[in-house]
Amino acid sequence: MAEKFRFAVMGAGTISNKFCEAVLLTDGCQVSAIASKDMEKASRMAQKYGNMKPYDNYEKMLAEERPDAVYIAVTTNAHYDLAMLCLDYKVPVLCEKAMFQTADQAENVFRRSRESGVFVMEGMWSLFLPNLKQARQWILDGKIGDVTLVKLDIGFQAEKDRKSRYYNPVLGGGASYDILVYGYDILTWLVNQPVQSTQIQALFTEDGVDKTEAVLLKFDDCLGVLTTTFEADMAEQEQAVIYGSKGRIVIPHPHFGNTCTLYADGEKPDIFLDEKTSNGFVYEIQEVMECIQRGEIESKTVSHAMTLESSALYDEIMKLK
Repeated sequence: MAEKFRFAVMGAGTISNKFCEAVLLTDGCQVSAIASKDMEKASRMAQKYGNMKPYDNYEKMLAEERPDAVYIAVTTNAHYDLAMLCLDYKVPVLCEKAMFQTADQAENVFRRSRESGVFVMEGMWSLFLPNLKQARQWILDGKIGDVTLVKLDIGFQAEKDRKSRYYNPVLGGGASYDILVYGYDILTWLVNQPVQSTQIQALFTEDGVDKTEAVLLKFDDCLGVLTTTFEADMAEQEQAVIYGSKGRIVIPHPHFGNTCTLYADGEKPDIFLDEKTSNGFVYEIQEVMECIQRGEIESKTVSHAMTLESSALYDEIMKLK
């Protein structure tokens, strides 16, 4: 019997729990270790999911465990340093979005990835969801003709606590790192054209944390309009709409939803509903394992170029402060 692929986890918060649950649902892999600055949290997770060794030191975990890959799930401000630490040990990296705060950080990590031949990927799990893949396939198949306009809106009312990860600048707070990253990556992936130019408007807190953005994207043959916010409950309106010369596609809650609808001219609406997925992290876990087993250093779906683009966008947003 072949040995299981061994993940290690950095961070013991809510998102780490979702990752560990997804690993349990994925054939051929396991989480063998977890590290957190809080040993009590690491121990609780290790006990909850079993067969995991807890650590309170990230480097010690890397040195002793030598895992097949590490999932980084700490706050955004620590992503860069931990990604570089993993590369010091030549351990492949899957890092939560937003993976980086600046384009310089992205370039440094991806350069190290190329030089060392070690796999690195941002955890943009949404792009592997069945409903988004179906929407993209409809576009590629010409079901709505030529794409002419794309609109995507994501937003919620974040807890107004200056110490929370949403609004704390020290922890890498801000709507761009938390939700704009979803919107930009999903929108550009669906359009599948290079971005020619961007126009940005943003609002900031008195601490310099971005809370609302509106981004206008010009592609080769269409425009994209992206809005993200921490200050509005958009539960009813949160969606992506891809307009084409022969119809449109509507995707509710594009970053985590399970459905999409094709409205092609002259035809009945075609509704796609994913009723099988219980934890969408499974698909990105499978992608990481397969890429590493093939000896690749990046995913074709969540490429280094994609993460570099979104990281450069954060730079532009921060210039508006």
